[in-house]
Amino acid sequence: MTGDEITAMRALAHPMRLRILSLLTGTAMSAAEVARELGLTHANASYHLRLLADADELVVDGEEKIRGGVAKRYRYPHERDLTPPEAGAPARTGAPTGYLRALGKDLERRSRSRVPASQGLSSDLEGWVDEATWEEALELVTRAARLLHERNRPPRTEGTVHVSATTLAFRMHDGGDGADGTRR
Repeated sequence: MTGDEITAMRALAHPMRLRILSLLTGTAMSAAEVARELGLTHANASYHLRLLADADELVVDGEEKIRGGVAKRYRYPHERDLTPPEAGAPARTGAPTGYLRALGKDLERRSRSRVPASQGLSSDLEGWVDEATWEEALELVTRAARLLHERNRPPRTEGTVHVSATTLAFRMHDGGDGADGTRR
């Protein structure tokens, strides 16, 4: 594992930073705006934003002058995660364990905010399908994720509803439970 991969893994292994990535999908925001929305101190928001930017998980999407200073506006570049790698490019590696743990913790938080009796979906499968079915399902899931990311808006924008959508879809080794295909 390279130093860049370790930096990214550490940056993503924190529930608050996952919330920041989700928040910054819909709009570019400054540290002060992130702090207000998530109930953080400005210093804490700045710290998390710097870690995510250093790990190449956020991009600077402009600057604005505020009270004689300059505030960077960050955004999450979701489009690169929803674009298949070019032919010959290395495939993206799987989600690191720390990220999955942080995601699980954040999903618990999100589920406590679910509107009772609202329409939604919960689905899980570890199964076997033919290649064409897998490719079709992956295309549909990718289209849905792209749609939600592209149409995500700043928090509390008039006419919007607060939603949660999480997808993990990947091929597994045929022989077992471990990464090397062995039963564990």
